[in-house]
This record gives sequence, structure tokens and C-alpha cells, in this order.
Amino acid sequence: MGFTIGGIREMRTGSRRRGRAAEYTAVAEYTGLWGWAVVPGARAAAGRCSCGDADCPSPGAHPLGFAPEVPAGATLDAAAQAWARVPGASMLLPVGRAFDVLDVAEAAGRRALVRLERMGLPLGPVAVTPAGRAQFFVAPGAAVELPQLLYRMGWDDAGLDLRALGAGCHITAPPSDEGGLGPVRWLRPPVLDTASAPPQARLLLGTLAYSCHRAPLRG
Repeated sequence: MGFTIGGIREMRTGSRRRGRAAEYTAVAEYTGLWGWAVVPGARAAAGRCSCGDADCPSPGAHPLGFAPEVPAGATLDAAAQAWARVPGASMLLPVGRAFDVLDVAEAAGRRALVRLERMGLPLGPVAVTPAGRAQFFVAPGAAVELPQLLYRMGWDDAGLDLRALGAGCHITAPPSDEGGLGPVRWLRPPVLDTASAPPQARLLLGTLAYSCHRAPLRG
């Protein structure tokens, strides 16, 4: 007993429909529940970007210039209609509006997250990328403040693998694929209390900096 050609096509079509329905739901959740805009992004396969530029500097990890964003606050119907116009697009979140991002190596981020949770500090969402990075959502302005914050804490000359992403940047939103490497996942999913009001970077930075500093010693 085997599958017919038609059966395979029906299964693939059904799988695509389920996948698209899941994307519509995710986009609507980001816009309607968490208050984030969603930007249609390029995808990558076999090292090539869907934008068509053979020399693309960020294959599968940048916005599609021709596709408008789905604004924060969009309803399920509005999000579904907007996303239906960009089949195959990845979900990108614009940084610098509702949140900035502190980006560290995944191992350091996981260690820091355990410490932060034990300390009972307020935490926002945390994503992990297939490239091995942990992305902590913090209040907007962190990218501008980071050098001064590190200076005040005595970490400014430590050569830390820690950077802040702010206005003008985009990150890939779970569960979209990033750069053809695999899906981005939530290490700490968004919740109502902190998704729209993530913590100030200074509350997390000391623990993140210490974890990043210890990482080479562990290696």
C-alpha cells in the first residue's frame, strides 16, 4: 500500500495550509497581544537570499523592501490578510520601538538567565537563534546607553561578547527561519506583564556582563 501522486500533493498542500495558518496566528499574536509590529522578511536557502541579490550581505535576515509592515495592534483578520500578500516571508520584529535587544552568546545567556530568575528580577522575552545567540528584550534606549552603562559598571574595557541592538535593526521572530540556519526559538516566551514593558537594561547588564566575562574561562 502506498501514496498516490495526488495524495502526496494533498498532504503537501495541507501542510502548507497549516503552516500558513500558524504564521497568521503568530503574526496576529505579535501585533494584537504583545503590541509589536511585524515586518515581512527575506528567506535563505542554500546560501542564497530570496531577495535575488547574489551578493546580499544578510541573506534571509533582512526586510523585504517592497512589503509593508503589519502594524502593532493589527487584529487577527487584518494580520492574516496582510500576511497572505507575502507568501514565504519570514517574520521580523523592528527593534528600537517597543524594545531594544541585548545580544550575547547562547551559553552565556542561558547561565545569566538562571541567575536572573533566581534573583527574582523582572525579565522580558528571551529568544535564541540557530547561530547560537541569546537575545534579551529590554526597554528601548539600551543601544544608546550601553557604552555608558558598561563604563559605570567597570565592564567597558573587558572585551565582552555583548552588544545592544536598537533603532534601525530587525530580529527574526520565532518560529521563523533565520538565514537558512533553522528556526529561532523562545528561551523565555513573552508574557503580558513584560512584553510591552520590558525591563531596563541596567537591571540585567551586570549579570549578563559577568556571564560573558566568565565564558572564555570556562572554554
